[in-house]
Amino acid sequence: MRNRIRELRTARGWTQAALADLLDVSRQTVNALETGRYDPSLPLAFRLARLLGEPLEAIFDPDEQDAAAPTR
Repeated sequence: MRNRIRELRTARGWTQAALADLLDVSRQTVNALETGRYDPSLPLAFRLARLLGEPLEAIFDPDEQDAAAPTR
């Protein structure tokens, strides 16, 4: 899933470590989120949205592969 976490974090002048401290996760988790290697849990996604002052839809965007997946 694509996201704007890095863009929003750097616009606020925060390092990955600073964002990790605010979210109570490791810096490696922030890095994995930013690079798309890890999709956050729903509670973590809501914490990110609240902290960044953005709606979830403004932070996370499913990529074409996710959008093309059939629904059940």
